[in-house]
Amino acid sequence: MVKKYDFLVIGAGIAGMSFALKVAPRGKVALVCKSGLEETNTFFAQGGVASVTNLLVDNFEKHIEDTMIAGDFMSDRSAVEKVVREAPAQIEELISWGVDFDKDEKGNFDLHKEGGHSESRILHHKDSTGAEIQASLIRAVKRHPNITVYEHHFAIEILTQHHLGVTVTRQTPDIACYGAYIMDMATGRIDTFLSKVTLMATGGIGAVYQTTTNPLVATGDGIAMVYRAKGTVKDMEFVQFHPTAFYHPGDRPSFLITEAMRGYGAVLRTLDGKEFMERYDSRLSLAPRDIVARAIDNEMKNRGDEHVYLDVTHKDAETTKKHFPNIYERCKGLGIDITKEYIPVAPAAHYLCGGIQVDQNACSSIERLYAVGECACTGLHGGNRLASNSLIEAVVYADAAAKHSIRQIASLDHQENIPDWNDEGVRSPEEMVLITQNLKEVGQIMSTYVGIVRSNLRLKRAWTRLDILYEETESLFKRSVASRDICELRNMINVGYLIMRQAMERKESRGLHYNIDYPPKQ
Repeated sequence: MVKKYDFLVIGAGIAGMSFALKVAPRGKVALVCKSGLEETNTFFAQGGVASVTNLLVDNFEKHIEDTMIAGDFMSDRSAVEKVVREAPAQIEELISWGVDFDKDEKGNFDLHKEGGHSESRILHHKDSTGAEIQASLIRAVKRHPNITVYEHHFAIEILTQHHLGVTVTRQTPDIACYGAYIMDMATGRIDTFLSKVTLMATGGIGAVYQTTTNPLVATGDGIAMVYRAKGTVKDMEFVQFHPTAFYHPGDRPSFLITEAMRGYGAVLRTLDGKEFMERYDSRLSLAPRDIVARAIDNEMKNRGDEHVYLDVTHKDAETTKKHFPNIYERCKGLGIDITKEYIPVAPAAHYLCGGIQVDQNACSSIERLYAVGECACTGLHGGNRLASNSLIEAVVYADAAAKHSIRQIASLDHQENIPDWNDEGVRSPEEMVLITQNLKEVGQIMSTYVGIVRSNLRLKRAWTRLDILYEETESLFKRSVASRDICELRNMINVGYLIMRQAMERKESRGLHYNIDYPPKQ
């Protein structure tokens, strides 16, 4: 079946939904989500949104400089300035959609401070800011008559000239996107969604690693689809590991202990109760995430420990419960009263700084295809993301994509002669174990060889093993009925390959990419 829309949005986090709301007055929008609307990285974001709002102590220049420093001066300064300067207006728009940020007794925003920020500038809703934003956007999206939501639908591949029989290579100058093949997971049917404009907002890649704070839908689908369509993907080596995920073996995803807790005064300790961050950075537990994650990783490896502790017991118990109600309840359910006991924590894959390369209008290298949110590489983060910059980046670039695509839409038509999905001669996979075992192996390879600390030998080993999995999976995909499981596996292998290959190409230790064969310059 062919479905036609003006705008096709793949992904339903803050980036996809805010774009959908902004373009909906100008055309029909399909909002495609492979799970339910609540299962996104946005929903799980605890900390908050970074924006300069208290002009008595803060200003744009400070936020810009903090972002450049955190990104190891690899950030695109123009992208940084765009996000920082446009942030306050987007905060106002979020509030207009019903987002309720916490305020103090005087009615001013209750601003938190997080690692790498020189001032308190993090707006939040208790310790569940993402859930508050997501819930508000869901209500607005469901009210809009021009937005059709497709939950439990999976985008398999984007449509380009390749589907018209044209040979498309990475040198082809005018690749264009005409929509996507999308599977209804309830029926298995694959429909052709034709669109004048397509937005990729599929989120992150955390599920490629064995331990992650991301929901397990974060399999890098958009990045893999665009790469296979010969689009440009950049900076994939810069994977941010959150230093403080709750250590509870077997949990997938890992429960995140927000960085705001360290901003509040929590201290990192080894298992014998000793502080250790003074050996790594003068900012102690408030150092940027890459430094803290490597410090924890080093302490664990040197001592043979599985985790370290985060200590907030010296803070007032009632204040802690008020600021971090969800963390308090979740830890209590796991047997830890955080007001009296140390919290066991270890790093886990958390955020991708790279992705589909876009310009300041969120345009990818493929015409009519935009990318926003974690799947996009805007240049804001450079070598390492500054805490709480990602949610604001998502709305600023969704706004840019909306404005640019609205200007283009009148001159665009649907590409009518795209063939239906062809599944002749395929059959169901002989054994599901082939897929599940390969999924496990991808996680093991990435965590062991392409994790927080890398080496040339580890990366070469990852290359060899991923290559075997790639050949096996492509062969299985070609002879099998398409399913979410096999498509996700295929995407995860593509993403793992990109992280590993771009890590091999970087002959230095910089930002989040740390290779022991290239010690950082002092």
